[in-house]
Amino acid sequence: MSTLLKIGMAQIAPVWLDKTQTIEKVKSYIVQAGNENCNLVVFGEGLLPGYPFWLSITNGSEFNSSIQKEIHAHYINNAIQIESGELDGICQLAKEHQIAIYLGIIERAKNRGGHSLYCSLVYINEDGIIKSVHRKLQPTYEERLTWSPGDGNGLQVHPLKAFTVGGLNCWENWMPLPRTALYAQGENLHIAVWPGAEKNTFDITKFIAKESRSFVVSVSGYMSIEDFPKTTPHYETIIANAPEILANGGSCIAGPDGEWVIPPVTGKEGLFTGTIDYQRVLEERHNFDCVGHYSRPDVTKLTINTERQSILDFSNK
Repeated sequence: MSTLLKIGMAQIAPVWLDKTQTIEKVKSYIVQAGNENCNLVVFGEGLLPGYPFWLSITNGSEFNSSIQKEIHAHYINNAIQIESGELDGICQLAKEHQIAIYLGIIERAKNRGGHSLYCSLVYINEDGIIKSVHRKLQPTYEERLTWSPGDGNGLQVHPLKAFTVGGLNCWENWMPLPRTALYAQGENLHIAVWPGAEKNTFDITKFIAKESRSFVVSVSGYMSIEDFPKTTPHYETIIANAPEILANGGSCIAGPDGEWVIPPVTGKEGLFTGTIDYQRVLEERHNFDCVGHYSRPDVTKLTINTERQSILDFSNK
């Protein structure tokens, strides 16, 4: 088995809050990554159909606001219900191009009633099969006004050529225990997805790489004021206080020594690629392995609840 893996970082803007057009844009980048012989392509946090930028610029915490209700309803209508087959076309492309995909979506989870939203990171393998859906454990700050807290069901890793890959959403990458949950399952390629800001990816990407002695791929979105469709509910209210650039990118790759393979890319959309070598993981684990020879499970140990949370359990009793 080759120890090399080619990664595509799709740093793009959504067709904001338009799931149909955003799916088509995602598909075009999958095809491009496949044509460039990538083994894995990664998209940013909540890219499909978009990050809730309106919250911090339209007084999102105002209770019982008709503006907030109408934008939120639009968000729900454009969120993704996986059970209804809305990712089937993307899965088919993964199979056709034999490429694995990490895709950040806003999930309208059927097993939670179908009306609450989750920031989810979906892993699709090279055979086009969805292998895990990780719902963000704790939405950050204003995100809590529109996203629900997730669960541990998606804290999973997956084989990808010589590597074992896992991923987390945005600021949950700062949470030591979820990181440890992935490390302990053998993760050596960590995927961190973000809405898009170099200030987020610059420090933590290198830190996680050095802590875990793994490759870390941080992929961000990109968003400018021009990327708000004029058909968006309350468009004028949203853009009135919007900065010119809402997400400047910052996608990057760090090696298991904590040094840059690709430093943060900012200020533009595109597919940025890099090739990594599993052999470097083995070399750096020589002096430190935080869940292996440098751990003390007799003293500290992590317990994970991987149950998919739901309010309803059917019983035949």
